[in-house]
Amino acid sequence: MRPLPFLQTLLVLCCALGCGGGLKLKLVNQSAKKPSNVAVYFSVQTSDGEPVGGLTADKFVIYEDGGKVSDFESKQTILNPTIAAAHYTLLLLDMSGSIVESKKVGDVVNAASKFTEKVGKYHKVAVATFDGSTEINGVVPFTEDQKQAQAGLDKLLTYKPKDPSTNLNGAVIEGLKVLRKALDAESKPLKFGTLVVFTDGTDRAARVKKEDVDKALKDDQYKDFEVYAIGVGAEMKDSRLEDIGKSGTIKEGDPNKVGEAFDKVATRISAAMQKYYLFSYCTPSRAGEHEVKIEVSNGKQSGSLTYKFKADGFGPNCDPNTAPDFDLQHPVEKDAPGGGKSGGKVEVKGEVKGEVKAK
Repeated sequence: MRPLPFLQTLLVLCCALGCGGGLKLKLVNQSAKKPSNVAVYFSVQTSDGEPVGGLTADKFVIYEDGGKVSDFESKQTILNPTIAAAHYTLLLLDMSGSIVESKKVGDVVNAASKFTEKVGKYHKVAVATFDGSTEINGVVPFTEDQKQAQAGLDKLLTYKPKDPSTNLNGAVIEGLKVLRKALDAESKPLKFGTLVVFTDGTDRAARVKKEDVDKALKDDQYKDFEVYAIGVGAEMKDSRLEDIGKSGTIKEGDPNKVGEAFDKVATRISAAMQKYYLFSYCTPSRAGEHEVKIEVSNGKQSGSLTYKFKADGFGPNCDPNTAPDFDLQHPVEKDAPGGGKSGGKVEVKGEVKGEVKAK
């Protein structure tokens, strides 16, 4: 057997060992508070952007000012991120005349039910509908209760649109407002929003210009939201749903594949949640500013992140399971699903009918 050329041999080794790129850690926010608690919310991805989930605390190594902090001293742990971070998803369903008259409502309801069940394991999920009317109609409030979500969705089986047209552009803007308002009412320090829009066509009502939607998606109130678009039907070929689904768009011409389209987006949202970690430890530092380096390895690849904190007045009796106090006014990185906008109240102008309230 002829020996492999050098470059080919190197490629084989890289594929086996993961040397084509290490893990990427991105800092979302950090906390350092008395008595000596340090916590960090961050993401872990492969070099090609795939989420890395399931890492345990022993996979992380802490260094302060270049020196390794012992596991015994740090009492490092991974906390449930829900103690500090809230993730909200609003699912907007097109219930215009074309959907209802196509006799595909049952398929849409079934797809939405599986979506809320999958995403609801990690997010509070709400459902609202739109047709040709100016307002959206709240169907399911923000909840983690699948039974409540199913009860609301079942009512759509007999839904009759007030206006058979499609006010897609207006619905997107109203959906953004509802999502922002719900997040502003949330008490947890880190808040992330996701908007998912389903339609079988394009905007027909022409109540709101496309330029207004583009502007809203870039507005400071909403620009950090994740926004996905799901389009199923014959009109998808010529649609510009990608302009709405800035985080991802699924277009399917076959109306019988509505369930598959919903599942692709639900899978993406759920997978993204797996890469986030709330890591907490007790620092041995008692004064001054210190640089922290956190290294992680999944057995094949490794990566790290660094940041600084002040330990003035720190002392003993640290419990790493204590909920962190994140700096809401100066978030480190807007990287989490839904952006990571975590500070301040944002006024929502105008009335939103059919408001979707959090449970």
